[in-house]
Amino acid sequence: MLQVRPVRGPRDLRRFLRLPWRIYDGNAAWVPPLLRERRRFLDRRRNPFFRHSAAEFFLAEYSGEAVGRIAAIENRRHLETYGDGTGFFGFFECVDDRATAAALCERAAEWARRRGLARLRGPTSFTINDECGLLLDAYDLPPVVLMAYNPPYYPGLLEGCGFAKAQDLLAYRMSAPERVPERLRAAAALVERQGVVVRPVDLRDFAAEVGRIHRVHSQAWAENWGAVPLTREELEELARDLLPVVDPELVFLAEKDGEPIGVAVTVPDLNQALRCADGRLLPIGWLRILRARRHIDGLRVLILGVLREHRHRGVDAALYARTMAAAIAKGYRWAEMSWILESNLPMQRALQRLGAAPYKTYRIYDREL
Repeated sequence: MLQVRPVRGPRDLRRFLRLPWRIYDGNAAWVPPLLRERRRFLDRRRNPFFRHSAAEFFLAEYSGEAVGRIAAIENRRHLETYGDGTGFFGFFECVDDRATAAALCERAAEWARRRGLARLRGPTSFTINDECGLLLDAYDLPPVVLMAYNPPYYPGLLEGCGFAKAQDLLAYRMSAPERVPERLRAAAALVERQGVVVRPVDLRDFAAEVGRIHRVHSQAWAENWGAVPLTREELEELARDLLPVVDPELVFLAEKDGEPIGVAVTVPDLNQALRCADGRLLPIGWLRILRARRHIDGLRVLILGVLREHRHRGVDAALYARTMAAAIAKGYRWAEMSWILESNLPMQRALQRLGAAPYKTYRIYDREL
């Protein structure tokens, strides 16, 4: 008999976390997450998300065996920003069975209704700034770091539960050129003559640098669909999580008169190394990751933005140029720029001028309650 119930206690949490190993058994593209990191991310005492918002985790069982999971999420910062009654769902995993998917989605919907919410949106795990979207194509390609992956049957399951497209997210990919294009180098030189300084971050001044990035991040994306700025605490937590993989020579701040006006954060694709650990650092997972890191050949451009009043002046081109020069010098062969809203046509045109092309599509779904 199928049962969907809240996660209660360490045993339930372990089964919630381990379910993907059943779903993706034999799938060569899937990258197992680090269980230790996922456990900490779901911890209400440690994740800053729970300082302002709430979530409930549900596990679906059939004859005592875990067959699905989902989280129902109330993001109060989103509600404060938009006042639209939107709740969220995330961490969705399910066997290829419509009844199981329907039971999970309905349980999340019930939780949202009890809180007076008018719709469910997702998957976002937990927020649109975290891993989000359902992959619609390119199932043979592994995800890059902090991007989602799912089996091909997931869109059909959610659409069968009444979910419809809200917005698509695009991932662009480009191969590393032999050298930085002349027009980018010229734009960067012009911006510097205008008094804009583009420099790599200084991790020795971690707290202050995170503060500068936060000031840009909280403003530069404010007009985007669904955008809710990270709190300072959330950005600090993300930065700490990325510290083991961050190369400070690939993270740049643009400053004018000493004030931050733009930021570009690019990280090596750690997923290429994580896949060899099968989710565990011990006893030898950490050693396998360290060995595999030496062979990472790709990057993810995680953040690139400029304050509104400084756009269309070449600051973005200067950030592209510095990032590209550093990546070429370090021998990286390709980069993914993700994710880009389908409605963000200026950014799409800018990436296409650089030689990047869309190669993956993710979808955010809505369901009215």
